[in-house]
Amino acid sequence: MARWLRGYLAALVISLGPGLPLLVLAEPDPADWDSVLKQATGQTVYLNAWGGEPRTNEFFAWTASQVDERFGITLQHVKLSDTAEAVSRVLAEKQAGNVNNGAIDLLWLNGENFASMQHNALLYGPWAEQLPNFRWVDADNNADMRKDFTIPVNGFESPWLRAQLVFFHDTYLIAQAPRTMSELLAWAQRHPGEFTYPRPPDFLATTFMKQALLELVPEPEKLYQPVTNSDFDAVTEPLWAYLDALHPVLLRQGRSFPASGAEMRRLMADGETALAFAFSPSEAAIAVDRGELPDSVRAYTMNGGTLANVSFLAIPFNATHKAGAMVVADFLLSPEAQLRAQDPDYLGSTSVLSVTALPAQWRERMQLIRRHPAAPSEEDLARRLAEPHPSWVVALEDAWLQRYGVR
Repeated sequence: MARWLRGYLAALVISLGPGLPLLVLAEPDPADWDSVLKQATGQTVYLNAWGGEPRTNEFFAWTASQVDERFGITLQHVKLSDTAEAVSRVLAEKQAGNVNNGAIDLLWLNGENFASMQHNALLYGPWAEQLPNFRWVDADNNADMRKDFTIPVNGFESPWLRAQLVFFHDTYLIAQAPRTMSELLAWAQRHPGEFTYPRPPDFLATTFMKQALLELVPEPEKLYQPVTNSDFDAVTEPLWAYLDALHPVLLRQGRSFPASGAEMRRLMADGETALAFAFSPSEAAIAVDRGELPDSVRAYTMNGGTLANVSFLAIPFNATHKAGAMVVADFLLSPEAQLRAQDPDYLGSTSVLSVTALPAQWRERMQLIRRHPAAPSEEDLARRLAEPHPSWVVALEDAWLQRYGVR
């Protein structure tokens, strides 16, 4: 049977009255996976995801080829510069009364954007824990599979990658890398102009501020509560004192900041800085392999722990192709896709799967993935710090822009 016809037969035709859609696809039942696969055949899934990193785009292109071959699904990667764009679009569709034929089927989501969509009832679910491959994350023993920036996921998001803050330095220029935020300030004061960080609201800038806060504030547990429950000025005072001391010794004396992590990496490649950071443990290793950074670069984490989170995929409440979205999310959780994502020759990310939960053949293949000399050690990566409550993100960005954004 032709693909378009199978997809058509999965639809439930409803009223052709004024203002109503021509057809609405039947709600998939993730507990009946065979029916989900049948309904997904022939669907075009619009995945909205950050498009600022070439290797991520290449991975989604590979994913598209796989789901087309295996499941008859056409995957379209809609490249975003800011996830908030997609959140705003879903909200606008809801306000316009579009409850069945949304433009977004699957969305790479986490943190404050997930909290915002849940607050506004913009997500479909629960569905994620019924995916066949969800069992491999071993969520009962990995609590971060069920929480997004302290917010319970409750089956409205499916995990697909881990992210972790790592610093990297050129060992020819820095013999002993700073391993605390206080050491980083002291090092920058001895080597003015050799470090910088992106300008908020870039997510790496906010990540840097949260990492500093977790080390500098006397009561870091306050960061895991909604920001409105705390005295923001009092809690963040150590951060602003730190940045006031740091900015004069940054590249260009803190008068301008790079726009993104990619630009920060280019500054290091051009020899303007000797120290940088990323939210991907393998970023330095991949840059070394591609000749973008010298072989002398090495990555590491802070001694007191490093900020870490899980990247999730969510389905908007009005997604047109929910079945296809589920199948794509499940494929991205498969050992095959996770193995490729972890391989530094491709994406070089950290898998969300629990190696001990996998069948022996996949466990062995995961363990055989080479560790690049520029990558951080397993001991470094084991020191994880949970993300603060999502409400701190916008509060920190707004406060930074008010203090430093206008020169």
